Amino acid sequence: MSLINVLSKEVSELIAAGEVIERPSSVIKELVENSIDSGAKHITVEIKNGGSTYMRVTDDGCGMSFEDVPMAFLRHATSKISSKEDLDSIMTLGFRGEALASVAAVARAEVMTKRKHDELGTVYGIEGSAETYHERGGCPDGTTIIIRDLFYNVPARRKFMKKDVTEANAVGQILRKITMSHPDVAFKFIRDNRVDFNSSGDGELFSAVYAVFGRDFARDLIPVKYESDGITVEGYTIKPLYSKNNRAFQNFFVNGRYVQSKLCSAALESAYTNMIMTGKFPACVLMVTVSPASMDVNIHPAKAQVRFTDEKAVSDAIYFAVKNAMIQDGLIYEFELKSTVQDWKKPSPEEDRSVQQEFIFTPVDKIEEEETHLAENRSVPGSVQSSAVEPKKENKEAEDHLLPDITEKAEIPAAPNDVIKAGKADPPKAETEIRPVEGFRFISSKSFERPEDTDPAQAESKSEKKSEWMEKPKIRVIGEAFGVYIIAEIEDKTMVMIDKHAAHERIIFERLKSRNCRQYSQMLMNGIKVLLTGDEFSALEENAELLCDLGFAFDFSQRPCAVATAVPTFIMELDMEEIILEIAENLRMHSHNPQSHALDDMLHTVACKSAIRGNDKNDMKELQALAEEVYGNEAIRHCPHGRPVMFTMSKSNIEHQFGRT
Repeated sequence: MSLINVLSKEVSELIAAGEVIERPSSVIKELVENSIDSGAKHITVEIKNGGSTYMRVTDDGCGMSFEDVPMAFLRHATSKISSKEDLDSIMTLGFRGEALASVAAVARAEVMTKRKHDELGTVYGIEGSAETYHERGGCPDGTTIIIRDLFYNVPARRKFMKKDVTEANAVGQILRKITMSHPDVAFKFIRDNRVDFNSSGDGELFSAVYAVFGRDFARDLIPVKYESDGITVEGYTIKPLYSKNNRAFQNFFVNGRYVQSKLCSAALESAYTNMIMTGKFPACVLMVTVSPASMDVNIHPAKAQVRFTDEKAVSDAIYFAVKNAMIQDGLIYEFELKSTVQDWKKPSPEEDRSVQQEFIFTPVDKIEEEETHLAENRSVPGSVQSSAVEPKKENKEAEDHLLPDITEKAEIPAAPNDVIKAGKADPPKAETEIRPVEGFRFISSKSFERPEDTDPAQAESKSEKKSEWMEKPKIRVIGEAFGVYIIAEIEDKTMVMIDKHAAHERIIFERLKSRNCRQYSQMLMNGIKVLLTGDEFSALEENAELLCDLGFAFDFSQRPCAVATAVPTFIMELDMEEIILEIAENLRMHSHNPQSHALDDMLHTVACKSAIRGNDKNDMKELQALAEEVYGNEAIRHCPHGRPVMFTMSKSNIEHQFGRT
């Protein structure tokens, strides 16, 4: 029978330290948070070998007194709280009094600190929770903590540390989160004697985001500002076109603290429903402010997670904050042509000479000389003439380098609102199927009008929205490119390119999703009989009202066959049996909640199959009606799969590319 032993102080402290200190980034997080709580405005973090051998955090905060320094390394010693009532209003980052004690238990620590009004500062050393020296000495105002040989006394933990570069990346990631959460503090991160990034500390969130993620990320953002029921959401969210391949760029901060929250991620992604491509995820930097009493930040040892008393209120606030921000932005993307000046590649002397002679810097006398030489060569038979006239391959490559490339970004200053990057999504390939003009005949100015709701308030809102559209400059279709893209212009100032399939697909999707398609319902002379399973038949019958809203009507008197007696006019030419089977299967799978996002998949399919396709022959009236709906309706900015519907290009940008300005 085993005996119960009371652990020694040394062992218990090592165990407790393991809950807080997992790797070098854990140490940096705790030390930097303490620096922020001390009122520091400038914080420098330096690491070597991923932080395993050396970490230094220097700040200009309030500093500590000679007497307080040893106490700071005792477990549960803190200046942040003194009674249980203080737990209901915690606003500081570190408050449990475990950070320094945990670090000192598994590393060699050295502290230099001084308060502004003290004549001398304090120099203190501690290793494995044992004090090594405690003296007065000269040092600058603020605090510097140096940590050496992390886990030197816990070899089992040390051997599980990852490669230096991985640990250093983890430290950088933590610092980037903290930098964004405190834009009023200037941070500098030095990694193996090289400055990785630094921020200005000017108090602007955008400046902090720019410093840690760079220009390209920053200029794709939309500003967010929203308040509801005492919950404030501010920051930036990314335009749908520039969504990322994972959730690594989703940054949520609650009361100034970075948190990992499935609740916040779900709310953010819900706001992007039907606006981003499958497999893509939105990015953001959002600051959520709630009452401290309405959340619990102490459910995780490193305080990386939070729990809210009213999760729905927080979720709704994030959802509507992001949704409103995208609506206000308009989400119109502008092509950005690359400058013809290639400063990133110095051409070889041969390339440089050929470019100058053949394209831009050819002197007049040189032109005359070459023309004379060419005329002489024309009298020489065969190979000589060919070599004189045929351009060299390397000159052709040089010419290609001078052509503008709309797929890359130009070097321009970052700006989240007034500078919009060119889209990089590949345009959809033209469909080979040629549909008759009649397939698009329903498109007209009348069919694009939005019917009013029965609710007077909603009707008034829609009426106001229409008047806003009418105030916009008119769009005029001037042609079509490749049978896929509508080309239009606005007031002789902007050229617009519209993907007609993606745009029409989104229009139909919005029409179906609005559940207001009864006006498009077309009675059939001969019903379409479809054999269904028992579950599919029941699901279809139970959702008869929903189907009527989508423009369908069914006769359910011939079980197990359902007979479609009416269908929406805009899908009459499709394989209706296939469509009905897909609707029935979808309703069967989600019979418990037919309003779920999964229903959107069915609407996507119907809309995609119903929309006009590339190379469909459409007259100018049809294209004009489509362009007006796309330009006037801010909901039509992406197809249901997330591809952009429209790009613009300013006249001044085009003239710049042609050298007219």
